[in-house]
Amino acid sequence: MISPECAPAGVIVPGRLFRDDTGATAQLHGVGIHQFDGRFYAWGEDKTRGSLFTGIACYSSVDLATWTSHGHALAADRSIAELGPDRVIERPKVLRTTRGTYVMFLHIDTADYSLARLGRAVADRPEGPYSYLGSERPLGNVSRDIGVFQDEDGTGYVLSEDRENGLHIYRLTPDFLGVEEIVSTTLALPGGHPAGAHGYESPTLVSHEGLYYLFGSDLTGWSMNDNKYATATALEGPWSDWSDFAPAGSATFDSQTSVVLPVRGSEQTSFVYIGDRWIRDDLSHSPPVWLPLHLGDGTARLEWRHEWRIEPGTGRIS
Repeated sequence: MISPECAPAGVIVPGRLFRDDTGATAQLHGVGIHQFDGRFYAWGEDKTRGSLFTGIACYSSVDLATWTSHGHALAADRSIAELGPDRVIERPKVLRTTRGTYVMFLHIDTADYSLARLGRAVADRPEGPYSYLGSERPLGNVSRDIGVFQDEDGTGYVLSEDRENGLHIYRLTPDFLGVEEIVSTTLALPGGHPAGAHGYESPTLVSHEGLYYLFGSDLTGWSMNDNKYATATALEGPWSDWSDFAPAGSATFDSQTSVVLPVRGSEQTSFVYIGDRWIRDDLSHSPPVWLPLHLGDGTARLEWRHEWRIEPGTGRIS
């Protein structure tokens, strides 16, 4: 096993904090990641002030292991109430429109989590700076943890946790600045949830070989759990039953799903599970748990590896 202090360049060690090119701990929490033009861009919650909003940090990388800091893509702003330093802003996710602009989606909330809105910001570059446009409850629904998905035809979707009613998949307007309709709503397995709560949080969605794979975490607060996945041949469903994708009882290797990332290369497309191992009393040092994820034949499987790497440009994982 390679120790966190001496991992060779390009090697990812699950549970090891990343450091950026300045030597600072990379704030890649609740992260959203996309691969644009052969380079990975990541937007994470800056937790240096704990749970209250400091900014959305942006980084870029060619190998998911070494990160260049681009500062805050969206910073706290006392002149905008919803971006104030007394707010909670989580789960930054970005989509690129067909016009080449970038739309960032956010969970916007107050410290008591009573606001529960979906926020948007726009930029001309993936690293920003992003201009905040405001927030809404999509189609009047509560919106907490979110994910995004862009289908092969360019259509954009937001996944949003509405724990009173389920996990909604919303189709976006062509400019990604509005919500058109709910495509489907999935519910969690019965039992084991707070009263009145249904559906999974921290959702993420990918497609592979004609099948959609939907992932999410159960509703257990800061405690980890066995995250689940479901599949469907169409976003409208029907969706399969929820199943484990990590060994049962492992609490997804003591982590919570943030993103499943397709890594596209000249030789193949691989998938990477990107999760958070939350430390409630020291959120800025909550370590990432990133592992190769096998998708195929309608199944998803996550196995522990002490270290691994991506071969830049090829899409291969070794």
